[in-house]
Amino acid sequence: MTEHITTPFGADSTAAEVVAGVDLTGRRAVVTGAASGIGVETARALASAGAEVTLAVRDTAAGRRVADEIGGDVRVARVDLADQASVAAFVAGWDGPLHVLVDNAGVMATPETRTPEGWELQFATNHLGHFALTNGLHRFLAAEGARVVVVSSSAHLMSPVVFDDIHYTDRPYDPWTAYGQSKTANILFAVAANKRWAADGITVNAVMPGGIMTNLQRHADPAQMEAMIEGAVADGFRLKTPEQGAATSVLLAASPLLEGVGGRYFEDCAEALPHEGGSMISGVAAHALDPEAAERLWRVTEETLAG
Repeated sequence: MTEHITTPFGADSTAAEVVAGVDLTGRRAVVTGAASGIGVETARALASAGAEVTLAVRDTAAGRRVADEIGGDVRVARVDLADQASVAAFVAGWDGPLHVLVDNAGVMATPETRTPEGWELQFATNHLGHFALTNGLHRFLAAEGARVVVVSSSAHLMSPVVFDDIHYTDRPYDPWTAYGQSKTANILFAVAANKRWAADGITVNAVMPGGIMTNLQRHADPAQMEAMIEGAVADGFRLKTPEQGAATSVLLAASPLLEGVGGRYFEDCAEALPHEGGSMISGVAAHALDPEAAERLWRVTEETLAG
């Protein structure tokens, strides 16, 4: 039984607070989805500590506005995680070491949509895109040893990865179980990548940022979202600000308190406890940390991307 990890920070901590006193001068970071929401605050905190930060975004005009607003050594590059050619182009354009990669971007509860390959959009964006990006950048991460942070969600409690029908070919499409499946995949990816890359000095962790009202909710049915939030509030849930939502990502990306820690799932700036039923807003499901499922997902993902 490994030790459960806690830190002096908690649910109310902000990204600025967890990075206070940390010096990232000379370090290079990439944050996907950094044109809005918690991605902006993650990038802001890393840049404030002296890192060179690249905002990896679909909308480069929005990214440039964010970069100008943050200041410091902040750059902008295009990547569309649902488009494997775009991911490959980003990787081909990268040069030199990479110390921090925050796989932050995502889509949630989208209408049934498929990529040109026939992949379900949420799985394609949230998992397949980040898998390809992170693997493509591995040689740069391995050059120095690095930290990878994969942003997941408590929605992983809604569904394991359904290997028999990942892309909803034979079962009715449901936007929420599809989202949950993709978020489980994020955690399983962190488990498998951390195991594979530990010898390179790379640590990989998954995080639940908390409930934050951002652009992520744009596809969700408003009435359904309201009902879900009301139910969660009754369960002890509290909404966070984007600055608070970015805190756990920044903690894993930059804090010396978590040096050498990998293959885990964090929430509220601490390692999550096992989910034991009841609440759907906290804890980590056994299906998301299952090493056999993690290895199976890695194999299936490689086969999928190989065509």
